[in-house]
Amino acid sequence: MTDALQPHPETVPEGEIETALLDADLFIKYKAPERAIKRLRTALERHPRSIRLRERLREVAAINKHPEESARQCLALASLYIERDEFDTAYDRLLEAKNLDPRISIASGLEAIRRARRPDLSPSGVAAGRRDVTLAGDLSLISLFDAIQVIENTRLTGVLVITGEHNAGRIFFNDGRIVDAETEEEMGEAAFQKTVEMNNGIFDFARSAQPFPAKIKAASNTNLILDTLRKLDEESADKKDEGEEEKEEKEEEDFF
Repeated sequence: MTDALQPHPETVPEGEIETALLDADLFIKYKAPERAIKRLRTALERHPRSIRLRERLREVAAINKHPEESARQCLALASLYIERDEFDTAYDRLLEAKNLDPRISIASGLEAIRRARRPDLSPSGVAAGRRDVTLAGDLSLISLFDAIQVIENTRLTGVLVITGEHNAGRIFFNDGRIVDAETEEEMGEAAFQKTVEMNNGIFDFARSAQPFPAKIKAASNTNLILDTLRKLDEESADKKDEGEEEKEEKEEEDFF
């Protein structure tokens, strides 16, 4: 390896974050990703709350087939972003961690976001209240469909975040029209269906200055909702039929 590839001394505290990032980029340039990962880990031992270091390590680990390391950084980043009231980014990192390693439980992270969003449930509620939320409520008091109706009537562009005890979802709007949705495991209409099934938890809507790509292209919100409810009814009926068939088979087996 050339002299240019040798990292700067790690014992120099001043500017170490920037230095570590430059060193990692240099290692990547010379096809030495393992050394880049090691360099970033060493820097994180001294600066564990550095978002820049963790984001870079997350990227390098993911690209170079270290999903466990990348997932660990995603979870750590989610906690840091929650502290900064950057809930959407925290949510993204939780989803990414789950995708990288399905064995990971992100329930505690979702609960942390839920509490941070609710001033009455979190000691840090005063800080969380600074977030620019246009609409918020409790699903036990206001239905998801009512919230969607308000957003549609006011032609708002933004993200409706729904957070339950063990799951969460997001619905994206352009001028009041639903254009996309996502949950931990699904995207688009499948994610919207999962979100509609949530009837406990809280929600809040934050406006966006920029529109979102339209991945759901229903004729209207009403059509989308009705079609989704129809699918849920069909699935429920299918499960009921399967249950009855299994019951009949068991009764026949017991009879003979």
